Amino acid sequence: QVQLVESGGGLVQAGGSLRLSCAFSGSIFSIHGMGWYRQTPGKQRELVAGITSGGSTNYADSVKGRSTISRDNAKNTVYLQLNSLKPEDTAVYYCNTPTPPFYFWGQGTQVTVSS
Repeated sequence: QVQLVESGGGLVQAGGSLRLSCAFSGSIFSIHGMGWYRQTPGKQRELVAGITSGGSTNYADSVKGRSTISRDNAKNTVYLQLNSLKPEDTAVYYCNTPTPPFYFWGQGTQVTVSS
């Protein structure tokens, strides 16, 4: 089964940056599209960025211009670089397939941006 393990979150000041990592295992990573989602308490998960197996990327308007999704197939890892962070970016960030059906969700990684 596919396992997804997110890391790299933390507490940062507004305007700071973080690079999130998602380690993928249990299938052939290179053929999978991957996405980053975020969720705040009481809200549904929101897709913020996606990358296809071929490397094409897409971003939600909320993070466009401030984020970069990338993948390293040799490491079975997808990354999300977040720059110019805003308090509204505060959320638990998860990785998963960019479209349903989803894999089992990992624990996510907490991003907290202070004002």
